[in-house]
Amino acid sequence: MPLRWAMERPPGSGDGALGGGQPENGSGGGNTPAFTPETPRRALADLIVPDVVRERVLSVLSLIENHETLFVTWNLAKIDPYRRGVAINLYGPSGTGKSLCAEAIAHQTGRPFINVNYAQIESRYVGQTPKNIEAAFDAARDARAVVIFDEADALLGSRLSNVTQSADHAVNMSRTTMLRQLDLFDGVVVFTTNYPKNYDAAFVRRILAHVRFELPDLETRLRLWRHMLPDELPCADDVDSEILARESDGLAGGDLVNVVVAAATIAVNRPAQRRVRLADLTAEIAAVRRARAEVGKSPPDARVVSWEPAPAGIAPDEAGTAGGVS
Repeated sequence: MPLRWAMERPPGSGDGALGGGQPENGSGGGNTPAFTPETPRRALADLIVPDVVRERVLSVLSLIENHETLFVTWNLAKIDPYRRGVAINLYGPSGTGKSLCAEAIAHQTGRPFINVNYAQIESRYVGQTPKNIEAAFDAARDARAVVIFDEADALLGSRLSNVTQSADHAVNMSRTTMLRQLDLFDGVVVFTTNYPKNYDAAFVRRILAHVRFELPDLETRLRLWRHMLPDELPCADDVDSEILARESDGLAGGDLVNVVVAAATIAVNRPAQRRVRLADLTAEIAAVRRARAEVGKSPPDARVVSWEPAPAGIAPDEAGTAGGVS
């Protein structure tokens, strides 16, 4: 099967990256959900992560932007002849910026994006889930969009070897359809997950780049706090980003968003002196910690970022239960 590189890109987005091509399969019946392209609103400048994570993200963008040079001019297609597109996996603890990064990748490449979650794909009707998967890829082809799969572990899990009922067969059909669509798609696919260990090895092989996100270090938390306390937010004189950065060790960026919103809500309800105080913020930091201990478990802290252009598997990482922003 010949490679099918689509070289045209939207105006102003540069040359030599991946395109969309035409759909090769119909999307199926009337129960198929609509997958609507969106214009990215968040850019790479909005991604506040440790430097080591940012470097890996920039490497991924270089891979996308130089795809023609790598696989056509430099003839890497000779050793990898069936790779039509670029599949990227962003994984790590909840709230560390994976979803924001996926949108920023679309922004950086000048593409719209289609965000797909498991609830849109999964269907109780036998045979409908594979059609929904095909429809998502078809919509991305038509719109020349980056397709983003959130909670990807639910879609990329291991196929069942002991099929005993129709539900098991349906699961395997869905996984097989996803594998085939990845092989056919000549654009950019981004998967995000908190549970990468659940991936089937066949999917791991098809993903060209894995970027591991980690909880913010002290310097990153300081940058996050400065970003999350805008000038328009009335704050008391005792609010200090450096103190907050030290107090919030172990929290993710998504946690800090919740802290600021909750503290601001306390302040706006005061009859007088409607300003956010340091005590409001530290109390909400404590509330987040308490909720983590009493309500659910987050994936263990992931301090190492791995960049594996052609991985045989994914490095050991978090395997807990997570909630909140991804």
